[in-house]
Amino acid sequence: MTAAYIVLVTAPSRKEADHIAQVLVEEKLAACVSIIPEIYSRYWWQGRIENGEELLLMIKTLPKRFKSLSKRIKELHSYTVPEILALPVAEGSKAYLEWMNESLASQRVSKKASK
Repeated sequence: MTAAYIVLVTAPSRKEADHIAQVLVEEKLAACVSIIPEIYSRYWWQGRIENGEELLLMIKTLPKRFKSLSKRIKELHSYTVPEILALPVAEGSKAYLEWMNESLASQRVSKKASK
């Protein structure tokens, strides 16, 4: 069984990427979200080739969190069809994987406590 997932999600703006990342970490759906700025995407949309600048969220989570994470991204995201791709982690640092499990094992942090 896969120990972890890296989930790729694109976002149209820094504000939206930051908001999604904050909510996912606060709600313990992700142990960490790295935001990679200035990617350029070219894709089919409604029968046409489109392109644009986006940001890439690299979300580190556990397989047991994926369904809830995916659902929450769809609720938060402005795109009609957000990119949500889970890549299994074949191997990883034992210490990092343990940290991920510990980080996502506890209860959700309340918004008040996280400020």
